[in-house]
Amino acid sequence: MDRLSPERRSYLMSRVRSKDTTPEMVVRKLVHRLGYRFRLHSCSLPGKPDLVFPSRKKIIFVHGCFWHRHLGCAKATVPKSHTDFWQEKFDKNVRRDQHLVTELSAQGWEIMVVWQCETNDGDSLRAKLVRFLEGRVPTSGLFACLHEERP
Repeated sequence: MDRLSPERRSYLMSRVRSKDTTPEMVVRKLVHRLGYRFRLHSCSLPGKPDLVFPSRKKIIFVHGCFWHRHLGCAKATVPKSHTDFWQEKFDKNVRRDQHLVTELSAQGWEIMVVWQCETNDGDSLRAKLVRFLEGRVPTSGLFACLHEERP
């Protein structure tokens, strides 16, 4: 049973953003401080990636651990009520993410996923971003790219 009234739950869910989230802003500020320039939410690409580096042919998605099901992460919990609804929603999100990575990879883009929980460790995130943007990060399969374990 939900502890909140349907009206309160609806209000809280309406406040969940898809753009300009706190983790996305952390990544954007860090990448900009490192001297990289990028496009935001390019409508011309499938899935409107969070950060697009056209000259490098690279894309960064910033995923929330809860919504995109970061494996092994404490934030990727399942609500106790309406579990069937939530599981279906999460499965749909993961399938969509996999489809987008496949489609963008086929177009020649390199993709990196930054998970919400990774934005808490600035040094580690900085190193990961520089490795990706400066060199080629091997993406051994779609599943590894979307659901890599935290270090």
